[in-house]
Amino acid sequence: MVLELFLDLYSAPCRAIYIFTRKNSIPFEMHPVELAQGEHLKPEFLKVNPLGKVPALRDGDFLVAESPARRLQSGSGCRPPPRPGQPGCNRGRPRLEGSPSPDV
Repeated sequence: MVLELFLDLYSAPCRAIYIFTRKNSIPFEMHPVELAQGEHLKPEFLKVNPLGKVPALRDGDFLVAESPARRLQSGSGCRPPPRPGQPGCNRGRPRLEGSPSPDV
């Protein structure tokens, strides 16, 4: 069983996963998904990820269709400061909900 990657290399998150797997010699099978052609909205891809988002990774029955980094950031409630020079929230470090606060 080999890791399957559903990527569009014009997408920065997809390129990061592609580079990581190549750099770490992780064997994978790549399935190109051309966002510009709307392939992410076709029924074949929506079976992989009903949200129609890339990157998507599948290893047998296990599917990751969302970036863990994005989950971390959305869990922290941080938003970019409206103007340069203003302090960010949570000292600019995303964290999972319920994890210990760095201030404790």
